[in-house]
This record gives sequence, C-alpha cells and structure tokens, in this order.
Amino acid sequence: MTPTIEVAGLGKTYGSERVLHRLDLSVDGGVLALLGPNGAGKTTLVSILTTLVRPDSGTARVLGHDVVREAAAVRRLVRVTGQSSSLDELLTGRENLVLLGRLLGLGRRARGRADELLERLDLTTAGGRSVRSYSGGMRRRIDLAASLIAPAGVLFLDEPTTGLDPSSRARVWEDVRALATAGTTVLLTTQTLDEAEALADRITVLHHGRIVADGTADELTALVGGQTVVLLDASGSVIGRSETDGTPASVARALTALDREHLASGDGEGTRIELRSPTLDDAFTAITTSRPREEVAA
Repeated sequence: MTPTIEVAGLGKTYGSERVLHRLDLSVDGGVLALLGPNGAGKTTLVSILTTLVRPDSGTARVLGHDVVREAAAVRRLVRVTGQSSSLDELLTGRENLVLLGRLLGLGRRARGRADELLERLDLTTAGGRSVRSYSGGMRRRIDLAASLIAPAGVLFLDEPTTGLDPSSRARVWEDVRALATAGTTVLLTTQTLDEAEALADRITVLHHGRIVADGTADELTALVGGQTVVLLDASGSVIGRSETDGTPASVARALTALDREHLASGDGEGTRIELRSPTLDDAFTAITTSRPREEVAA
C-alpha cells in the first residue's frame, strides 16, 4: 500500500541556516501530530508538503504525487487550515462555502455540500450570518468546513485550536477524530501536548530540523523511564521521590526507601504518597533538551 505521505532525505536551508536535515517520514493514515519547539522546522515541512516551498534536497510525495514535479495534482488532493482565517468576512459562512465549492469544481453540488457541512459542524444557524460576526470557535469550525468542501485525501491543520475556549476546542477535536475515522489522513501541528495526546495515533517530534522521536504517546512517555513514588508534605510539595518500574515488589522497595529517608526522621507528619507516571510533557521536555544543537545537527 502506498503511504499517503512519504518523505525521503528531505533537506531545506535558508541562507546559512539548515532548517530541515535529511528527513525520512512515512505516514499511512490516521492522525499524525507534528511536535517541536519554535524553530524546529514544522512549518517548513508542512510548507513543502503543501507545495508552498521547494526543498533543496530529497523527495516528498503526497498521495503518490511528487510535491515538486506534480504540485498541481497535490494541491487538488489536499486541504490546509492555517491559524488565521482566509474567508471573506463580508460574506456569510454559507456563501463562503458555496463560493469555494464552485471554485473547486462542485458546480451545483456546492450548495448541498455547504449545507451538509454547516449541519455537521453545528453552524446551520450561524451560516446565514457574515463571518465577521463569528466567535473564535465558530471561525475555526467554518475554516475546517472550508477545508472539507471538496474531497481531500490529506488535511493539514496548523495549530487548529489556538485561542479557543475549552468547549470550542473539544468540538474541533471531535470533528478531527470524525474526519480521521472517515478515512482522511490528518497531519496536525500543535504546541499543545494534551491536544496531541488526545488526537494523534502517532506523534513525531522535530528538533533542530531532525526527527528525534516517533511513536505513540505511550511509546514516547516510555522513553523517559517508569513510574515514580513521590512523598508530598502537607502543602503538596514533593519532599522525596524514588524510581520504580511499577511492579508491586519495586513499589514496595521505593516505599521502604522513602520511609527510611523521610518518615523515620520525623518528616512524615501530614505527608502523603503518590505513584506518578511520566507524562507526554515530561517526554517532550526530555527529548528536546537531552542533546545539544550541535549534536542534533551533526
């Protein structure tokens, strides 16, 4: 089966700054979350995959089409939702969708498709109002509808829930999951780790232009070790910790160690014990700070 996204030896340099360094990546479907600190190369990679930027070396194919030699074919098959709206604020939400549908070749079907998406994203009533009157959450959802007005094999989402309230954010998450379940491959860039954990089937971490980690959320958190037994004082501050692999025997040894170190010395009054597992935030911090830039870019 041909991957929906396939990158081999991809490189990009701006002046003397190497932004991407021989990237290899293959995506077969589902939701891929692309994580990385600012300047890691996420935007450049997405720009190459969506034909906006030409790579200096290597190849990239989307749905079997080379992003350089077959750029027009790629643009017909993918959709992109950025951080800022590209819709006409003077038109209503429905008018924007119908216009885009006609531009993308839907003809008379554009009206029916627009109504279908407005209903699906709970925007039927708002669809009759001008976009400039929309709240932030409604704008993100109408942007998503615009990306889906015509069939798309791959949807690129650039930080889709930035600035949204929790309710609107949860609604966008539901929409993204539904798209992936229906067969659309989603590549999501985000700075929000809980968003990646909630949505992604797979997470790829970029650091200084290289892929430094790739796997499920559980696989990435496993990279930073096992569980930790922590001792908290009455105020909730950590006053002791002991590593454990999570087995009963290991937890018992950790408790004994903490007992010897703190409880027996009189530090036990008002304290409590917690068993903590590493989080994706712990993994991301460890992965992106474990090696200096010179080593990563070597």
